[in-house]
Amino acid sequence: MKSLEEHLSNKTAPKRMLALDGGGIRGALSLGYLQRVEDILRAQHGNDRNFTLSDYFDLIGGTSTGSIIAACLATGMKVADIKNMYMDLGDKIFAKKYKWWNIFQVDDLLKAGYNEKPLEQELQKVFGDITLGDDQRIKTGLCIVAKRADTNSVWPLINHPGGRYFNSVDGLNKEILLWKAVRASSAAPTYFLPQVIDVGGGLSEAAFVDGGVSMANNPALQLLMVATLQGFPFKWKWGSDNLLLVSIGTGMSKWKKIPSDVKKNNLLKWAQQLPDMFMQDASWHNQLLLQWFSNSPTAWQIDGEIGKLENDYIGNARKSTGGLLSYLRYNTWLDMETLKPLMKKEYTQKDIDKLIEMSNADSRFELYDIGAKAASTEVKDEHFTANFKL
Repeated sequence: MKSLEEHLSNKTAPKRMLALDGGGIRGALSLGYLQRVEDILRAQHGNDRNFTLSDYFDLIGGTSTGSIIAACLATGMKVADIKNMYMDLGDKIFAKKYKWWNIFQVDDLLKAGYNEKPLEQELQKVFGDITLGDDQRIKTGLCIVAKRADTNSVWPLINHPGGRYFNSVDGLNKEILLWKAVRASSAAPTYFLPQVIDVGGGLSEAAFVDGGVSMANNPALQLLMVATLQGFPFKWKWGSDNLLLVSIGTGMSKWKKIPSDVKKNNLLKWAQQLPDMFMQDASWHNQLLLQWFSNSPTAWQIDGEIGKLENDYIGNARKSTGGLLSYLRYNTWLDMETLKPLMKKEYTQKDIDKLIEMSNADSRFELYDIGAKAASTEVKDEHFTANFKL
């Protein structure tokens, strides 16, 4: 088992990153994929029953629900244990809405749909007094992506001791409780109230909302920037033999709207649709850029004009060079055409809508099964090449 220092040091050695999307309760789908990834990597490393993804990945990052799973993985939890915790957590946090008839909750009801207390209590149970600076209980590099609402800026909260804001007069991120960082990343507007965190040793507070309210709901590109930009402390070496980025989604809905129906949308209808529209735009932007940077065996069809970018590589270099990194993206459509053959059952549009709804905790077990079934064919042993073996 590698120590945190071993994961972060030796900048020229091959490095492995794992990025986990936001998506509310649909994080259960990600866990189905992660179990397959863990099984493959455990087999590649001698079937050691103590093997965890924190042994393999040098940096694990997530947004919103992805930040919860990322933090669990980074603290050394196995996927099966996270699944058990997550299923229990999902049932509790989306069960307690604010009551419109309770006069003592009126102010909060106007700001958020759900009571954040169950979420906070469960996160405290899981992470206790672990801080971002705990180099014993956090086993590998960790990046929690949140959105600082009072400055409208994306904050990648990292546990690298060389980070500018880790331990300095500019900030003391090392003292931030892990559960608060995760709560900040999960504070989806209209779902939960913002999270206020002391980021300056008692001298400075910041208000955070869900990291998904940005271009980083799919945090893969953000994680790549954290790993390679000179402003961050990692400074890992580029190249398909040096960097592996594994990105896992929470399922996607397919938009098939009749133009005349779109024209009829009222303000409430648009408000309901905008979050999913923005999340998908951000995710596809990530996907396009990362396929442009790499020669990915899991490339997606971007659109009818540019396809999968099979013949494109940034800077017009040849694809045979391997690209700037090795990149794997795992996700699945949540629609009738995809799910019927995958799950071997019929779905109505009402069924699909329930799966897509990010706060529908009743779907969590089926979402996990969908992720596991999709992963059984999508995630392949040969995707994890020998040069990235420990």
